[in-house]
This record gives sequence, structure tokens and C-alpha cells, in this order.
Amino acid sequence: MKSEKQTGIGFFQKYLTVWVILCMVVGVIIGKYLPAIPAFLNQFEYAKVSIPMAVLIWLMIYPMMMKVDFQSIKNVGKNPRGLYVTWIANWVIKPFTMYALASLFFFVIFKAFISPDLATQYLAGAVLLGAAPCTAMVFVWSSLTNGNPAYTVVQVATNDLIILVAFVPIVKFLLGVSNVAVPWDTLILSVVLFVVIPLSGGMLTRTLVIKKKGEEYFSNSFVKKFDGITTIGLLLTLVLVFAFQGETIIRNPLHIVLIAVPLIIQTFLIFFIVYYAARLMKLPYSISAPAGMIGASNFFELSVAVAIALFGTSSAAALATTVGVLTEVPVMLFLVKIANKTTHWFPEPNVKQ
Repeated sequence: MKSEKQTGIGFFQKYLTVWVILCMVVGVIIGKYLPAIPAFLNQFEYAKVSIPMAVLIWLMIYPMMMKVDFQSIKNVGKNPRGLYVTWIANWVIKPFTMYALASLFFFVIFKAFISPDLATQYLAGAVLLGAAPCTAMVFVWSSLTNGNPAYTVVQVATNDLIILVAFVPIVKFLLGVSNVAVPWDTLILSVVLFVVIPLSGGMLTRTLVIKKKGEEYFSNSFVKKFDGITTIGLLLTLVLVFAFQGETIIRNPLHIVLIAVPLIIQTFLIFFIVYYAARLMKLPYSISAPAGMIGASNFFELSVAVAIALFGTSSAAALATTVGVLTEVPVMLFLVKIANKTTHWFPEPNVKQ
């Protein structure tokens, strides 16, 4: 197995859970003792979308979208079976297992600890996580599992395109089943703001920079300039979310753990569904491992953004999506270890896909 340093997982990414906890502490302190700050920021919104939060989320998402090479989609037809596994897991299975698990835990198992109103909000946040497969961090997980980088790019690029058409109807359907009123216009506006605009901007920037200075400069120099901006955007977003959530967390600190339980179970469940399906299909490990990682992890930046746009920065739904950030890295690193210990389950790389 490659070392973390060799494969590109940075110090910040490795200890993301620690930073989230620190942001939670800082945010709760601000919400409790400096309530004027979130109250002031809450004044700036358009069509129920918080402008400060939108700016911070763009800082997170835009650099990620630049990394996706949509030219790779031209080769989709060459090895489609790995893509079928990814697509079916992410769009036919994952949103619905997340809905089922969240409903089971929030409304049945944890019924004594969570009120019906809060359970509904937590379910909404979980659904938003389940309907948004990972984009950026997948490249890290793929690298740590010695995944096929070119194929991983295709898997991520096609998922980003599917999000444009599948995310809204899936979320609308599952939240409708839960009797959560979600206006179509707000949901569509959220996808336009947090997927279409940064995706288009990222594609345009990538094309122009590569055309002018070449792909090597783009990959090794240009994109890396934005790493710090992405980190700052994520941390400030989390601080603001927890500042708005301060009172809720102080009243219900146990709820952070309760929300995390179904999210963690869902992560393991989807990974093993995809991983075993790939094994049964005799796909090579270099495709199977990233496929499992894409299904298991979430595009939490999009989930947080849409939760805030739909329900507000102080909503329990936004808190639930933020807990998804809290659990993401430690669970995914554990799955990386599992994958790297089971490479012998799969055919050699030269076996036809």
C-alpha cells in the first residue's frame, strides 16, 4: 500500500474530523455568546438562500469541479460494466437505503430520544446526503486504494452529469413520502447555484487554462493554488452552520451521535454492496475499489448547501448534513484499509473488464 503522503491525502484531509469538531466548538461558542454575528449574517439572503453561505460553498465546490475531466466521458463505452455498478449503486440503491435506515433509526429505534419534528428534519438531511454521491474526495480514496485514476475520473464525471437530472426528482420524491414540503423552485435553484454554476465555471476554467498553458501546468500548479481556498471555505462554512445550530446542540448534544449512527451504517452497507457486486462481476480491483468508495462517500458540500437553502442555516436538516462531514473521513479511511487487505478477491489488472 502506498503511504498517505505518496497518494496525496493531505494533513487537513486526514484529520478532517478533528477540524469539524473544532469548528463545532467555535461555532457553538459564537452562537451562544455572540448571537449578533449569525443574526447579522442571516439578514443577507435571496430566495431563501443565504448569500454568505452561498459564497463560502462556492469556494469549496468550484475548485473541485475544475479537477473533473469531462473529456474522459468520450471513452465511456470501452469498459461500461464498472460504470453500471457505480450508477446503479448511487442512483437506484443508495438514496433509498439511506431513507430506510434514517426512518428506522430516527422514528423507531431512537424514538424515545428524538421528537417527531426533529426526526423529520434529520431524515431530510440524511436523504440529501444519500442522494449526492461523492465528487472530490473520491480521487483521494481511489489513490489510497491504488485505483485506476483514468477510470475513476470517468466514474466521477458521469456522476456529476447524472446529479444534474436525478438529484432533484429523487430528493423531491423521498421528502414528499416523508411529508416534508419542498418547493420545486427552491430545490432547482439550489442545484443551479451549487452544481450547474460551479460545474460550468470549473469546466470553462479547466479548458482555458489547459489550452493556454497545458495540462501538466493545470494539474501540478494551477489547481493546487486553490487548495487553501477550499479549506478556508469549508472551515468557515462549518463554523457558521454550528453557530446557527448552537442552541440545538447545547440542548441535544446526544443527537450528534444519534444522527451519526445510520449515516455510518449506510456508508458500510453501500460500500459492501458495490464491492461484492464488482467481485461477482469479476471486475479488477483497480475499478472495484473506487466504485465502492464513490458509493460509500457523499458530496457533503452539496448536501449542506441544499439543506441550508431549503430549510435554513439553523435547521435540524442542516445539522444532519453537517454530521455527515464529521463521520466521513474516519469511516472512509477504515474502508480504505479493508479494500487494501482484500485485493486478492479480484482478478489481475490485465483481466478484461
